[in-house]
Amino acid sequence: MFVRTVVAALAVCVCLGIAPGCKTPYKKKDDEDKKPLKDQSGDTNFQAFLGRLRIAVAKHDLDVLGSMMTRDFGYRWDAPPPGETVFSYWDQNAIWPELNAMLHEKFAPSGVYMVAPPQFVADPDNYTGYRAGMRTVGGSWKFAYFVAGQEPQ
Repeated sequence: MFVRTVVAALAVCVCLGIAPGCKTPYKKKDDEDKKPLKDQSGDTNFQAFLGRLRIAVAKHDLDVLGSMMTRDFGYRWDAPPPGETVFSYWDQNAIWPELNAMLHEKFAPSGVYMVAPPQFVADPDNYTGYRAGMRTVGGSWKFAYFVAGQEPQ
């Protein structure tokens, strides 16, 4: 009886990827999300995602936008005040037109992101304008950040 219990427990550990040396499919997928991207600007999945994102921004469709963004979406360099959301920030600072324009720029790879504009990718230390980044999360494209200016040193 004891042997069956140990064997069953070991089988569960192997299935869950708890046993040493085992890899589970989701861990492999997570690792793929961290690899530097090749240029995806012509990829149909990226273009479809970008098209849906452009429509959602043009309509200010907050529900659709929220579903297309990463959980840790970056929209400012400092900590936001209590109660502020990305959408209230964009409303208060009239950023929607800038976002709309940026989503019509060309995108280029930069690490794990597809980034617009390409000028930011070419010279990140001197580029001071808005920039947008998309990345894959769990195999799907997500809107990861839209910020202005340079990160404080």
